[in-house]
Amino acid sequence: MRSCDTSPVRHMSPARQVFLLLLLLLFCAFAHAAASGQTGRAPAPAQRDEQQPTVIFPDERRQPVPAALPSEAACSGFIEQAPQGSSGQIVGAEEERERRVFSEGDLVFVDAGAQGGLRVGQEFTVVRPRGRFQSKFSRKSGSLGVYTQEVGRLRVERVRDRVSVARVTAACGDLLLGDLLRPAANRAVPQARPEVSLDRFAEPTGKQTGRIVLAREGREMVTRDQIVFIDLGNEDGVKAGDYLTVFRPEDHGTIVKFGNEIAANARRDFQSDEFRGGEHSNQAQRVEDVDGSRYGETVKTPSIKRRRTAVPRKVVGEIVVLHVEGRTATAIVTRVAQEIHTGDAVEVQ
Repeated sequence: MRSCDTSPVRHMSPARQVFLLLLLLLFCAFAHAAASGQTGRAPAPAQRDEQQPTVIFPDERRQPVPAALPSEAACSGFIEQAPQGSSGQIVGAEEERERRVFSEGDLVFVDAGAQGGLRVGQEFTVVRPRGRFQSKFSRKSGSLGVYTQEVGRLRVERVRDRVSVARVTAACGDLLLGDLLRPAANRAVPQARPEVSLDRFAEPTGKQTGRIVLAREGREMVTRDQIVFIDLGNEDGVKAGDYLTVFRPEDHGTIVKFGNEIAANARRDFQSDEFRGGEHSNQAQRVEDVDGSRYGETVKTPSIKRRRTAVPRKVVGEIVVLHVEGRTATAIVTRVAQEIHTGDAVEVQ
């Protein structure tokens, strides 16, 4: 900016000098404002870009979702027709003096080493056989196999001649001394189907039927995402990925047992002599012959059920098979209409 020249003002009278000096300063101020483009008004705010609504379409190439989490499949267990051999067992642990149970991250000792073919980095599944299993719900006679729990997974970190040190990499529960080792196998988990509402009155398919004979951890009632065992296996043509409808056979899981009706005979105890309303109150009997005596035969729930034609079965859920053995299969509950009981029937869809 150029400075204003005030030398001519010095030769004038003091009053005139002040007046002219003020005019000159005012002129310089206006000139400076015009040169810098400032008009004294605040600049207009920048106009915002209007955001257009974004429409997100479903990704048609989305990867299918597995029917069970890897941890659910790895910890499910099975009922194997014939017990298999083991690669060793847990015989000790680094912290065995302080506690008896072990979990993820702990170091344990295995009674197999270089002589048994173990090597660093090898992984094993830890199992716990619980003995022969048979069920009163199954139509198959005799034992269904050996119920075997899968309790964890470990990786070998140090190998000696006849013993190895391994770290627990995953635990389904507490690991104990004596639990057995088997070579780890990564099972393929079947893909889940699109989520749809459960058809509670679906017609039978006429395919293989069986029963839920056991639930993981001995539960008597299960719900979605829990593991069950059914008495259908390789011998029945069932394979991993098969979906089955869970339904309740007649009288299974019945809480209310119907006997005689509340009032089996005509009674006079529910009425007064004045108003006489009790003969047709809620407690009065229901007679079969509506045109006969009110002291006649009564209507009873069991007789109605015995005489009726077939009614739709009670569908309570759906399961998908994760793993198949000889006479049994391991499955996970995918949909429910209500709780599922041990002993409920299943049918291949």
